[in-house]
Amino acid sequence: MASAKTIARTLLLLAPLVGLAACMAIPSTQAGHASQAPPGAAFGKPVSEQDLASWDIDIRTKDGIGLPPGKGDAVLGRAVFEQQCIACHGEKAKGGPVFGTMVGGIGSFKTNTRVLTPGSMYPYAPILFDYIRRAMPMNAPQSLTNDQVYAVSAYILHLNGLVGESDQLNAQTMPAIVMPNRNGFIVDDRPDTSAVRCMTNCK
Repeated sequence: MASAKTIARTLLLLAPLVGLAACMAIPSTQAGHASQAPPGAAFGKPVSEQDLASWDIDIRTKDGIGLPPGKGDAVLGRAVFEQQCIACHGEKAKGGPVFGTMVGGIGSFKTNTRVLTPGSMYPYAPILFDYIRRAMPMNAPQSLTNDQVYAVSAYILHLNGLVGESDQLNAQTMPAIVMPNRNGFIVDDRPDTSAVRCMTNCK
């Protein structure tokens, strides 16, 4: 006959197993309640096209697809520039305490002393609109109206001698501007640019 100590020791050893079995017997709806949403919890809502409109600002810069309604010329652009941009870019965009010149350098990409400006580098004018709208002014990006962005773009292009002072820039006229460096880019046809991802039995 087992002693009282032996019985007590056996019960102590079995207690954790009994507890584990009890936990396993709890229905999954109760055991997993911590990982499930409590009643009434909300995890977002369907996103509509209208909701996405303020985020969807991509522009296909080669032909201007995605440019928004609006217009502007260099006359208005100068006023906007002097209010919003001159502190960083300097007078007439010739360079300031934060950024270098945005004027000149056209043709310099064929030399050893390249000058990087929108006029000298950008192959397509809508690139300028896209950048200004996304990133400028630096302390308040995306705060300019479409008309202001068109106008500042016109002013910068005018300073580079690419549009007239009163030329209107809009979604139709901006892509039509032939930028000096339009043909200065080549297609990257190195073999690795068309490589196919391979994880097993690779050539």
